[in-house]
Amino acid sequence: MTVPSIADEPWSLSTRHLGRRVLIHAQLDSTNSLALALGHDPANHGLVIVADEQTAGRGQYGRTWQAPPGSSVLMSVLLFPPAPLRRPAVLTAWAAVAVCEVIREITGLDPKIQWPNDVYVQDRKVCGILIEQRSGGQVGQAPAAAVGIGLNVKQPAEFFEHAGLTLGGSLQSLTGSTFDHHDVARRLIRRLDDDHGRLVDGDFAVLEAHWRSRLGLVGRRVRVEALNGCHEGILVNVSLDAVELAADAEAPLRLLPEMVRHLQPII
Repeated sequence: MTVPSIADEPWSLSTRHLGRRVLIHAQLDSTNSLALALGHDPANHGLVIVADEQTAGRGQYGRTWQAPPGSSVLMSVLLFPPAPLRRPAVLTAWAAVAVCEVIREITGLDPKIQWPNDVYVQDRKVCGILIEQRSGGQVGQAPAAAVGIGLNVKQPAEFFEHAGLTLGGSLQSLTGSTFDHHDVARRLIRRLDDDHGRLVDGDFAVLEAHWRSRLGLVGRRVRVEALNGCHEGILVNVSLDAVELAADAEAPLRLLPEMVRHLQPII
């Protein structure tokens, strides 16, 4: 694959693991596609790709992710994670929590995570996350993972109304304030780097606590759509190891997070 020319000088952030090299593109088909194309070389670990526009952005389950040019954080982080960090549930939780914390810091709002990979603010979807992996290019090489993040920043409320996206929102539409999408991207990269450092050091407790809190479902009656069927009951706990459900007329359930497609409260 020919790497598209960059639109601006690459960023070099003073980070520990991620973002020491950030490539900025005016337009790409998909930041994840380019990240995975560069996933043959472990030297690219921690590379971040940012685009001002995507022509074929992807979401979960084959959905599309569209945003006007210059309106959003559209980026992918390329990782060669060790086995404990390679699980999609871990990578998704890591990215979602980082997005939530950055939104909280710059807006004062209280974001929530909607299982498995969306971030909502005031019942409006502002962010989607897509994890994709590819096998290593050499025997014994760890698989590469692309962590794609699309965060709506500068779209006005009218954009979502005209597009028929009744549940869509952006940082600007929800606060009335103006934000620079590149500044938000830099903040997010730094937060991802800090949190990644803790995970590499073996500290998963902080991520789990933030993830559980942002999901906000423990103790509530929920409906779980899993690979082995649908279940209802009280959500006892959520961790990176298991979704624990006290199910009606059944023995208590413990499901790997990767087995759970949807987890929704029953009103």
